[in-house]
Amino acid sequence: MVSEADNMTYIEVTSDLESLLLEADQIRKNKPKYNILLKDDKHALYIVITREEFPRVLAVRKLLSNHYSLISIFGPFPNSTNVKTILKMIRKVFPFSDHKIGKKPCLYNHLGLCSPCPNSIINSELQMTNERQEYKRNIRNIKLVLSRKFNTVRKSLEIEMNNFSKQQKYEEAAIIRERIKTLDYITQERIDTQEFLQNPNLVDDIRKEELENLRTLLTVHGSQSTNLHRIECFDIAHLSGVSATASMVVLTNGEKDNTEYKHFKVKQKNGQSDYDSMKEIAIRRANNISKWPKPNLIIVDGGLGQVKIFNAIFSKLDIPVVGIAKHPDRLVFPDGTKVRLQGLTLQLVSRIRDEAHRFARRYHHLLLSKKLLV
Repeated sequence: MVSEADNMTYIEVTSDLESLLLEADQIRKNKPKYNILLKDDKHALYIVITREEFPRVLAVRKLLSNHYSLISIFGPFPNSTNVKTILKMIRKVFPFSDHKIGKKPCLYNHLGLCSPCPNSIINSELQMTNERQEYKRNIRNIKLVLSRKFNTVRKSLEIEMNNFSKQQKYEEAAIIRERIKTLDYITQERIDTQEFLQNPNLVDDIRKEELENLRTLLTVHGSQSTNLHRIECFDIAHLSGVSATASMVVLTNGEKDNTEYKHFKVKQKNGQSDYDSMKEIAIRRANNISKWPKPNLIIVDGGLGQVKIFNAIFSKLDIPVVGIAKHPDRLVFPDGTKVRLQGLTLQLVSRIRDEAHRFARRYHHLLLSKKLLV
């Protein structure tokens, strides 16, 4: 294969999901000699909700209009494991049917995964109006989740995960974390594969537009950030003050720069206080201002209190500081102004915030594991 190749080109994309979708699309179109998979368009998985008296939620390989009358179609998704996992998880929250009407309640009804079961409702001598409404309400909720309007479900999972963590039930917390990741996977924004083909520099263009939108937003609210070459984001991770850690992650020209990441082990005794921890980390970062490249912008994962702590130190160095608060995601300025994020600006700021959170928790879990094993 190598000896027969004349040249090699590549297309940069923004995620693993987009990479898989683009690969599948190109294989189907070009039918390369050495690639025997994905040529028949049967690999892609769709989630559909049927248009019936009791709509079913199905994972199907191929969309044939004469097979189903559909309310909604979601996909395609290249990874069947993730799709089936998310449907299994949703089913525990919002039970649904995937079978045709029969005479007896299905097996999943006994497991609480098809409850109320359409078989029970339609074969009952009673009207069972409440059960009928409950079933349709479940379908509406599933549709909202699959339409990426899943904040309520996600928030509930986050609370459950944090409760497990506080109880030191780390295995259970990890399971919930994986559920959240799977939910994020299936609901993340996707770019049409044709856009990558039409514009080989699409990823660079998106990054530039993200930075320009953020720069404009900062300028409107009084920040003098004319250059966002280097953005640093800080986050704190601890468990009731135990093994407190902090992270510094870096975006260079809008892209993650892993070589510039830093871990901090919080030294101050009052590790339960995010404010004290933030102040310590801000001072330690400022002390290294001549050793590490100077940032053009600092983002703190937190509200006005955390922003003021960092700003008190970095305003002297002419480095603007903003915070990012959640529910909903919004940018917090030192003067107390809060701006709700959306579009490409939200995409950029959320990316660096989530990376800072992941990196801080990784070090925190390492330290906690060592402490528990002593």
